[in-house]
Amino acid sequence: MGHIVEDLAEASVLYGRLGFVVPPPSCPAMPRSEGGAPEPFGAANTHADFPDSFLELATCVKDGDSGRLPADTRLVPLEAPAEVLPLLVERIGETGANLAACLARFQGLHILMFSSPAIDEAAVRLTAAGVRHGGVNTVRRAAPSGADSPVETIRYLEIGGQEPNTATGTVGAGTVPEGRVGIVADLDPGIQSARHLDHPNGATGLAEAMLCVADEDLAATHHRYATYLNRSPRQEGRALIFDLDGAALKLIPKSALPTTLPGEEPPALPALVAYTVTVRDLRLARDLLHRNGVPVRETPAGELFVPAKVALGTAVVFRAG
Repeated sequence: MGHIVEDLAEASVLYGRLGFVVPPPSCPAMPRSEGGAPEPFGAANTHADFPDSFLELATCVKDGDSGRLPADTRLVPLEAPAEVLPLLVERIGETGANLAACLARFQGLHILMFSSPAIDEAAVRLTAAGVRHGGVNTVRRAAPSGADSPVETIRYLEIGGQEPNTATGTVGAGTVPEGRVGIVADLDPGIQSARHLDHPNGATGLAEAMLCVADEDLAATHHRYATYLNRSPRQEGRALIFDLDGAALKLIPKSALPTTLPGEEPPALPALVAYTVTVRDLRLARDLLHRNGVPVRETPAGELFVPAKVALGTAVVFRAG
């Protein structure tokens, strides 16, 4: 899941109060003028990591935005051959622009990636099903200190991507009505296990994403995700649940949201309105949130959640498990 925020420093403090450990963020940097010191630009991000998934916190970075980054942000100077550097700068600039477009819609959840052990086969299947996507891309994510490999290679595709530009070799960002949705290859368990996975709130993993849609759009959204995921949902009340081998995607009509997450309203339609994490002990998670002055509500199912107005645009649900 990707939580796009206006102020990454504020978000990092919030996530600490929620009981998550998030490491110092990183951000590309380059001099604005010849001989100058590297300055952040494009996008900055950090993660709350779990054994087989992670929640990303990200923001766009424009001129003068460094004050909205945590003081311990790690600047990563761009290093590339002279002939490649302009393209690299362009791609990072596009990433920042994409995040800015998300924030123009609302602050909150805009990225949903499904894990797959066979991403190339998934790409072939989506193409055969008539689903447009940007092809399988590769990025590298810094590995934690002490890991065997200096970087982790992550392969992913985004649904709704533009066709590759044959002149530049770039691929347009994926987008569907609710945000950036795609598939990512399974994370390297060796590298992931070396990350900080012991969160004070007892969180052990991402359990569910909740997508709220207009009532009249539920059937069409159901069809889209049945095609994306190559499986059918089960019905739970008025919601549709796609079970995903240990996690789930919940499609919920707008009219049912108030009884699912009391007091919540979608910022737009469609929108990813909440994510759920499993915790080892729900009572201890409640006590931590109370000590940190974080207001919580309870769902009809007995789960805890922090309202979206408190958690920078997304409800954060805590579930025993």
